[in-house]
Amino acid sequence: MTIALLLCVIVGISDGDTVTARCEAQVDRPAATLKVRLSEIDAPEKAQPFGGRSRQHLSDLCFGKSAAILPVSAGGGVDRYGRTVARVTCDGADANSGQVRAGMAWVFDRYATDRRLYDEQEGARAARRGLWQDAGPIAPWQWRQARRQ
Repeated sequence: MTIALLLCVIVGISDGDTVTARCEAQVDRPAATLKVRLSEIDAPEKAQPFGGRSRQHLSDLCFGKSAAILPVSAGGGVDRYGRTVARVTCDGADANSGQVRAGMAWVFDRYATDRRLYDEQEGARAARRGLWQDAGPIAPWQWRQARRQ
């Protein structure tokens, strides 16, 4: 299955790694509104420290802007919640990388394939940007696991 680049406008921001996009009709797909999960990163949850700031940063990067959305091929490009998992570029800026670079998201080790994201994360950590200001930031996957127990 070939996964095509989608041309969209970002119309909503759920949190630091999830957006809503209104996408144009294409040859093989009608116009649609999609929930999109930014691939390879994991942002703090809303109730977690830096969750609100992460959401706001993604909003500043993308809300109301033109976006190129490139779904990942793994799992058909859809996660278990029905969200399209993708790399997102808003007005020419890589949102996935931008969130990590600003210290507003972690590289999601379990799904990371772009090794450059680790350099972005290390730069944010060294500069103590965003969540790296905290003496002991807790990764979202650890935070979610602790909340389940």
